[in-house]
Amino acid sequence: MGSTDAGALDAGVLTVPNALSAARLLGVPVFLVLVLGHHDGWALALLVASGVTDWLDGWLARRLSQTSRLGALLDPAADRLYIVATLVGLTVRGIIPLWLPAVLIARELLLSVVLALLQRRGYGPLPVHFLGKAATANLLYAFPLLLLGDGTGTVATTADAVGWAFAVWGTALYWYAGVLYVLQARDVLGWGGVPGVRAGRTAA
Repeated sequence: MGSTDAGALDAGVLTVPNALSAARLLGVPVFLVLVLGHHDGWALALLVASGVTDWLDGWLARRLSQTSRLGALLDPAADRLYIVATLVGLTVRGIIPLWLPAVLIARELLLSVVLALLQRRGYGPLPVHFLGKAATANLLYAFPLLLLGDGTGTVATTADAVGWAFAVWGTALYWYAGVLYVLQARDVLGWGGVPGVRAGRTAA
């Protein structure tokens, strides 16, 4: 690879947005240790910091024209890992019932099967629907509120109620976005008569 190609590669990888996404990924196991250790204040602070950097890395990527394929992978990966870590921590703590992670994991298993079918036919992952992003945002709002609601008093009671509102709405949107993804995959695979795009490119 020539120097020009290497420079282009570095410019697409070594960016501030990617660094923020990588920092969010590194924070996932730290958060899990904190929440399982009942260090709720630090766990909440880390969740809030994750939410802020999640917004900031996307804003900077657009503002600085530093969008990249790596960033497009890191950002949703960090979101999903935080959701998984939070589900594990809150379920083990008894803050949320087992049905909530079961419903969310079932959706991920469904999409994993769909993605495997797409890859088997030579197609790459399809573009994320905005409803999926909205669902993820609702869940990421819900979890710190549910953690804050694990206590007594007016603040805890209010946080628990609002947190469950976000959790239920986020779960519903999560599944709705998943169904839309399945329908989109059906069309891309030709079951709906719409041609797709080969792996490595976004679907139309």
